[in-house]
Amino acid sequence: MKKQVLIIGVGRFGASLATTFFSMGHDVLAVDQDEKKVQAISSQITHAVQADATDEAVLKELGVSNFDVAIVTIGEAIQNSVLATILLKKLGVPYVIARAENDLHGSILEKIGADKVVYPELEMGVRVAHGFALRDVQDYIPVAPGYGVSKVAALPKFVGKTLSELEFGRAGRWGLAVLLIQRGKNVIVTPDRAETVREGDVLILAGSDDRLEQFLIEAKRNAKE
Repeated sequence: MKKQVLIIGVGRFGASLATTFFSMGHDVLAVDQDEKKVQAISSQITHAVQADATDEAVLKELGVSNFDVAIVTIGEAIQNSVLATILLKKLGVPYVIARAENDLHGSILEKIGADKVVYPELEMGVRVAHGFALRDVQDYIPVAPGYGVSKVAALPKFVGKTLSELEFGRAGRWGLAVLLIQRGKNVIVTPDRAETVREGDVLILAGSDDRLEQFLIEAKRNAKE
């Protein structure tokens, strides 16, 4: 369903969000005080406006209460981030996401009513670190300390074997769940354990980091035998 999305701040993070939401078919309005940033993104989304998002009158004029979600991507200017978040909630935006630079900033945003607080730099650091530690993992999203969701291309040893034979699933040896299999343009959601892995498949795995690392090490070792 198409949503009305408001992005406050179009630095690298905000611009990436804005263009991604637009590519997903949503209507996107981006607001920033920097005219160059507004001009740079204006042709890539629904609409972009040079304006001060800490001015209540400006936000009212933009009709922010009509948006389904607003995302405040302002980082270092913490005062502006907090004020914009307060005003968006005051003006009736049903769901406000705010970017935080650190724990203190995040705590303040939560207390003033942000529905969700994100830490993009911290989250990217975690993903890069896990990508280094688990070198066969294409991408990683942390879920809880020591647990996450990983994107793994099927190793040659996987091909032709079922998920059961690879010992995935609750009853499997590794305690790793296969959430999805990406097969070309198709996606298999919660595949059956009888599903056979094909060449070129990408597996989305969920489980503990330790178990994932052990599985990949053994899979690579077996591939050399």
